[in-house]
This record gives sequence, C-alpha cells and structure tokens, in this order.
Amino acid sequence: MGTVTNFSTSGVYVDQDADDLALVARCRAGDLGGFEALVQRYQRVLFTVSLRILGDYDAANDAAQNAFIKAYQKLESFDTSRRFFSWIYRILVNECLNARRDNPRHEPLAPDYPAAGTPADLLESAERRRAVQAAILALPLDYREVIVLRHFTELSYEEIGETLHVPAKTVKSRLHTARTRLAAVLQGLEGAR
Repeated sequence: MGTVTNFSTSGVYVDQDADDLALVARCRAGDLGGFEALVQRYQRVLFTVSLRILGDYDAANDAAQNAFIKAYQKLESFDTSRRFFSWIYRILVNECLNARRDNPRHEPLAPDYPAAGTPADLLESAERRRAVQAAILALPLDYREVIVLRHFTELSYEEIGETLHVPAKTVKSRLHTARTRLAAVLQGLEGAR
C-alpha cells in the first residue's frame, strides 16, 4: 500500500486537492494512470476508515475496493468544484453501510499489531485495542465517522466538516459526544475488571 499524505497541513492539503483534480482530468481523458495514482494515494486511508467502521479486515478490504470501483465507474459524475477525497469518502461510507446491512454479524478487529513488552503487557495491550475497537463500532455512524476521520486520518474539524457536508461546529459537537460516549464505555469496562 502507498503512503498517506498528512492531511493536517493545510498547504499540503490544498496542493493535494489540485493534484487530485489533475489526476481526475487525466483519467477522464483516457489515461488510466491518473486513476491508479488516486488509488495509490487513498487506498491506505480508505482501508483504515473502512476497517474502523466495519471492524473486519476482509469486509474492510472489500468495501475499500468496491469504493474505488464505483468511483471509477462514476468518475464522469464527479463535481470538480468539490474535493475528490470527500466524494470517494461518501462512496466508501455507503459501501460500509451496505456491508453492515448485508452481514450484520462481525468479529472484533484482530489485534495483530507488533508491540514490545512482556507477554502480560502484550495481552493487556491487545485487550485494550479490542475494547477500543468494540467501543468505536458500538457508536452510531455519525459519531464513528468523526472519531475515525479525526483520530485515524488526522483531518482538521474544517476538513471533516467538508467531507461530511456539515459545519465545523457540528463536527466539534459530534466529536465531543463521541469521545464522551467512548470514555463512558471504556470506563465501564475498566470498572468491571
């Protein structure tokens, strides 16, 4: 998978938007390399978002691939006055919602991340990741989206607002509520130990 550009730097973000539009124009002109470059740029971030929404590696991979396929098929309908990331993100969310509807039962995210420490530390870290993932998956989609976009793709409030088509103050409100709900769930789990 390719590297993900840090969206939090506004200059990079603006340059990337212009580059995205140039790649879309290349693709519309018949150069498939333009779309390949868009896939390389966004495959990791879209997979990460879908994994956080769905909690299942295979389902997340399928959703991300389907989002790219649909984006390619509908590229002529893309409004170039909008951001490409916002457009493909909406396609991805729809794919994730379809996947959840078609297969509502899912297993929690497998904690296969390398970590340092004793076996007890590794177990505790894995349990913590599972608990956080389960808590994120339990959130309503509006709250899950802002958590994922803020903490896993590092978008600013304004960038999240543009992506979700809501004002930045709505993003802040949803993020506050989502964090409060996550904290309550995770504190409840800690108290149960």
